[in-house]
Amino acid sequence: MSYTDEETGGKVYVGIPLPVILWDDGIKIFSSSKLNHGESIAEIEDKFYKLYHGKIYLTDSKGTIKYDEEGHPTNVVPLDFSITKSVVSMILVSLLMFILFKNLARSYSRNGLVAKGVGRFFEPIVIYIRDEIAIPNIGEKNYRKYMSFLLTLFFFIWFCNMIGLSPLGINVTGNIAVTFCLALLTFIITTVSGTTYYWKHIFWMPGMPIYMKLIMAPIELLGVFIKPFTLMIRLYANITAGHITMMTLISMIFVFRNWLGSSLSFALAFFISIIEILVALLQAYIFTILSALYFGFAVEEEHDH
Repeated sequence: MSYTDEETGGKVYVGIPLPVILWDDGIKIFSSSKLNHGESIAEIEDKFYKLYHGKIYLTDSKGTIKYDEEGHPTNVVPLDFSITKSVVSMILVSLLMFILFKNLARSYSRNGLVAKGVGRFFEPIVIYIRDEIAIPNIGEKNYRKYMSFLLTLFFFIWFCNMIGLSPLGINVTGNIAVTFCLALLTFIITTVSGTTYYWKHIFWMPGMPIYMKLIMAPIELLGVFIKPFTLMIRLYANITAGHITMMTLISMIFVFRNWLGSSLSFALAFFISIIEILVALLQAYIFTILSALYFGFAVEEEHDH
């Protein structure tokens, strides 16, 4: 967050500096405040680093950035393992989930399987995921081994989405790398869980002519990779689109600069923000139910047609 100093006319940044972790002939760890959002040069062990367009480059004491013929920087880019605000957000969400469900489990053990405190709010959600998502899509026989993942998936996405709507503005699920990792986990679990019956329906569908099997097998195999890809894009696109809409409506307040246009923009932004709260929950639900559906396909037992 930043504001303009009326006396100096320069920007003043307000925030919590995070550790920068670089690998450049060894590990280099220093505070992000030394980079000063690209305004300063960080000198670490006789080496100089500069933040430029979101990347950290090795430079000299003057912060020189060299370019090639196409205008791309040619400076050395160290391996960057820095802790970003998205990483901090995911760590906080993970700790919150651990504390929340640990207390919920403790209240079950101490009060005869009766939730206490905030657990009374989350218990119906856990039961809903079990009874309306896991059991119908996976089956009574196999749902238990997937419940921990489905619960983690649902609450992680939901909490991250809600933090993205808070004044902190950390849009974790709007980062395609995060949605890719979530979809990758679903893909790995589905692939590992796949039974012989599941793979037979992909490579050699029973009950179909041989020429159709040869045509359908590559299509079905492609579908194995398309399913997690759509999971990744759906979550990323919906969350990003919501934030873009919000930013557009808020910026229109400063464009109109009159009571009618600004009031209308504010009302629309407020209305969209309410919808975004619903979308935050809905996207967690959709991602979870589709993951459960894919698991159900993978562990489906052979039956007569």
